[in-house]
Amino acid sequence: MVKARAQSVYVCGECDAQSPRWVGRCTTCGAWGSVAEQAPAPARGRTLELVPRPARLGDAADPPPARMPTGIPELDRVLGGGLVPGSLVLLGGEPGIGKSTLVLQALANLSRDGETLLVTGEESVAQVRGRAARLEADPSQVAVLAETRLEAVAAAIEAHLPRVCAIDSVQTLVADDVDGGPGSVSQVRQAVARLVPLAKERGVTIVLVGQVTKDGSLAGPRLLEHLVDCVVVFEGEEMRAHRVLRAHKNRFGSTNETGVFEMRAAGLVSVPDPTHLFLAEVGDRVGSCVFPSVEGSRALLVEVQALVGHTEVVPPRRVAVGVDRTRLAQVIAVLSRHAGLRLGDQDVFVSVAGGARAQDPAADLAIALAIAGAHRGVPLARGSVAFGELGLTGGLRPVGQAARRLAAAASHGFGLAVGPPAADAVEDPPAGLRVARVEDIAQALEVACAR
Repeated sequence: MVKARAQSVYVCGECDAQSPRWVGRCTTCGAWGSVAEQAPAPARGRTLELVPRPARLGDAADPPPARMPTGIPELDRVLGGGLVPGSLVLLGGEPGIGKSTLVLQALANLSRDGETLLVTGEESVAQVRGRAARLEADPSQVAVLAETRLEAVAAAIEAHLPRVCAIDSVQTLVADDVDGGPGSVSQVRQAVARLVPLAKERGVTIVLVGQVTKDGSLAGPRLLEHLVDCVVVFEGEEMRAHRVLRAHKNRFGSTNETGVFEMRAAGLVSVPDPTHLFLAEVGDRVGSCVFPSVEGSRALLVEVQALVGHTEVVPPRRVAVGVDRTRLAQVIAVLSRHAGLRLGDQDVFVSVAGGARAQDPAADLAIALAIAGAHRGVPLARGSVAFGELGLTGGLRPVGQAARRLAAAASHGFGLAVGPPAADAVEDPPAGLRVARVEDIAQALEVACAR
């Protein structure tokens, strides 16, 4: 009898959807060029398998593993207190933003309490040594391996069992038994599939440095982000000295934490109070409003800037940097309808100074006041901050963390806070801070524009 030949399938690297034939665009997720051939799994005979016995959560009395602080306060903040033994962390960011520098600094601090390993596939050992000489931390105890073969890297981890192993970058690893060049979907998938059980079984924390695509997303299959325990992304502009680290996924902590660093000649330095950085240019300027933003466990003050000018272009331009473009359009519509601002023939540019973000819906009022001030050509009340979610009817909705926002404003010397009715009752505002509770955008403009 002739056995039927197993046929190959085509798998999408973004969503893992299968197709019987190759297609240029995945019919499930719509990604272009993500479908690749995958060899069929070898046929297996029927064997008698033992049925696994599940455990009850109440019986799992083992304490959570102790975290390993990296010695970098802002990195530990984003991770939730440090690295978790046996976890996989994916660190992404644009080329030259400081990923390799941050990893080397963390390994240098961790090497004081145990062995650490740096696997470099993009640089030679001499290049790593030259970069290490510029750092304030002493990386002399960090073991370095210049290797791109996945089998050799896995063997080195098995043999040395370091506390932490960093691979820079995962897109350089190549498996001998997988077709495709470095960075291909099949190679990245095989690398992660080999490293995940290695980290879990041996208790080795593995940090994967990942490259990004032109649109800023992490390169490789989406499966890469699903399999790792934590995804942190470095953001920043090339001409700015500071960098922002954000957690997009964290199985052991919050994804709302943000870490701020300053790039110096001796490496990356944590910025414990980024408010001074983001408010470096704040003052009595037209089109400026300070917004108390809550980022994880701390409150930051950021400056929302707006520029409004007449245009002959139809439709007028609406440009948003650091704020949600859809919410900007909603705020402009509310100002036109409920505040009497004629913005139909005006270009509106809104930006958060210093490269920060104000994605919180509570930033609606600060955006609205900045636009109104820019349109009228008058600055807002001196020493004022504003926060609140703006409804389509022009009313202001209560927002969370009001007490923390007010405390942050008072600690930096602001004297007036314009906000909605309190959701979490703040009976006694901080000393020196006057809180103006407003019901709608019209009342907010009256209070904030009073000089």
